Amino acid sequence: MALNIVSKIDEDIKINNVLISLSNKDGLEKLVKSLIEINSDVKFYSTGGTYAAIKEIVGTENLIAVSAYTGQPEMQGGLVKTLDFKIYMGLLSETYNEAHQEDLKRIEGINFDLVAVNLYPFNESVSSPGCTVEMGRTNIDIGGPCMLRASAKNFLRVLSLCNPSDYESIIKELKNNDGKISLETRFNMAQKTFSHTAEYDRNISEFLKKSSFEMMADCYNEGDK
Repeated sequence: MALNIVSKIDEDIKINNVLISLSNKDGLEKLVKSLIEINSDVKFYSTGGTYAAIKEIVGTENLIAVSAYTGQPEMQGGLVKTLDFKIYMGLLSETYNEAHQEDLKRIEGINFDLVAVNLYPFNESVSSPGCTVEMGRTNIDIGGPCMLRASAKNFLRVLSLCNPSDYESIIKELKNNDGKISLETRFNMAQKTFSHTAEYDRNISEFLKKSSFEMMADCYNEGDK
């Protein structure tokens, strides 16, 4: 398979479409209101509790449910919400790749410019007294790391945000740069994102290593005792 090597990218990217899903909603109100202040036409694509929180903050004029965009309802328990071809086409498509842009038109998709995601608090969950292997398994985030990794990979035109502590500097840059974010910032945030997802996976691996097979099996045999 031939590698998809890019030779042309843009230095600055305007933030028009935001994919957002936050477990930690610290700073959400300021982020949303600031992005709308900077670009009144910005659109937020979201799910679940984040969708409800944004709706409470600014209403629905700038807000779109991911399920409405993809045309697919969420899986019971929210297990599958954002793992959709239409989402990842919009994350991984390249600006100057004509085939990518034609594919987006074919599925009536859009390019996402910013992905703001933080993950299920796995460490906090498994640190709770009496936490079982099943409770740990349930708190493993799948969609969040996938969105972050895809957006970080495509730092060519997508900004990935995994930590609320970065919101302030991003807002400041956008205000000082006509609503656009630089390639340098996108690259730096991609580095931070991959470090974050690597640490997240490492924490899951360590938890499973500390949990014996017998402990795991006992979780699912409780009902038989």
